[in-house]
Amino acid sequence: MKKANNALKLLAILTTCFSLFSCNPIEDETRSDTLLVVERIMGTNQYGDTVNYLDSDVVWVDPDTGQSIVRADPAQATLKATLLNPNSKLGASQYNDVLITSYVVSYSRSDGRNTPGVDVPYSFERSLSALIEVDSSVTISIIAVREVAKLEPPLINLHEGRAEGVLEITAKIDFYGHDLANHTVKATGYLTIRFANFADE
Repeated sequence: MKKANNALKLLAILTTCFSLFSCNPIEDETRSDTLLVVERIMGTNQYGDTVNYLDSDVVWVDPDTGQSIVRADPAQATLKATLLNPNSKLGASQYNDVLITSYVVSYSRSDGRNTPGVDVPYSFERSLSALIEVDSSVTISIIAVREVAKLEPPLINLHEGRAEGVLEITAKIDFYGHDLANHTVKATGYLTIRFANFADE
């Protein structure tokens, strides 16, 4: 009888502990109740129009001075934070807001030739700070192509006459951050980039 009472007490304690942990959504430091989504990434074409890809001029020549200038290529990313379970009884709170802290850009080609510094530019990471309130969208500026990438293969080949035409590459952009309960969040978006020595006006 005594053993049965002890077993019932232990079961009651375990049930209570399980209830306490399962009812507290911020106990788990590795999983967020917020989903981060990349809604779109926009670039510009060679004429300066906003489009859903990017035309990257590997070198720009100043028409007044004739000087060759290498410039980074920016892009605009729109991200949204939303609840994983929109019907949650707990509802949304400030802890579900997301702070984006960094992004990583890496490149690939459809032909499978993906050696960094030979076939595609090197990947890179940049820090930033952007707060996205839950159920809201924010557009942030990022760098899609660094200046230094245009001074290295394969891009330098395009403006030194060692390659012709257009080199099409896909940029994979991973965004990293955390909600305000310090749970990690991540989202990924893609942008097609067309590299060439476009005619300068």
